[in-house]
Amino acid sequence: MSLLLDNQFKELPPDKSIDTKLFLETVAHLPTFFDCLGSKVFSPIKSDISGNITKIRGIYLKDPAKYVTLQSILEAEREAHAAEWPKVGATLALMWLKRGLRFIQIMLQSLADGEKDENNPNLIKVNVTKAYEQALKKYHGWMVQKLFSAALNAAPYRSNFLKALSKGEEVKEDVCLANVRQFLVNYTTTVDAIYEMYTDMNAELDYTV
Repeated sequence: MSLLLDNQFKELPPDKSIDTKLFLETVAHLPTFFDCLGSKVFSPIKSDISGNITKIRGIYLKDPAKYVTLQSILEAEREAHAAEWPKVGATLALMWLKRGLRFIQIMLQSLADGEKDENNPNLIKVNVTKAYEQALKKYHGWMVQKLFSAALNAAPYRSNFLKALSKGEEVKEDVCLANVRQFLVNYTTTVDAIYEMYTDMNAELDYTV
């Protein structure tokens, strides 16, 4: 079984509400995705995602009955921190987490769509670069962008990455990519729903780090 399919996201209900407990249980497995990229230079993204999950979980556990959905957390924090919101608590943590989730989504979708460097088809730098430029780059200052530039250059061979996604098993590329596409269905819907929620609640911030 693949790393991704072991912990698939659930289908969202018609109102696109996201159950906090289920979301946290599923997303907790995603930091290991960055181990598949091999190089330790990807550890800052892994660390950032793990840290934001921990922050959201900490707030959820204070009152699970109140924070049943992710939206209920944002609404409660907006009411409690009117002046500082949305740059507070779980709202801020989820804002950054969703960007990390989008990075994973774009990278995997690019692989599934067959995008590659024709001169170096066994490299995934083109996929990782696309994901970084679309999901994270505009929120990073010059220094952080330099760090990520090094990370992009350290991206593993395509074959090694797909093998890592398959937990070290020798799986045919088309089978592995089929697993990626299956994973992306509910994952993409969930990430899109979080982005829509931030737009609807006017909770998005564009500052750089």
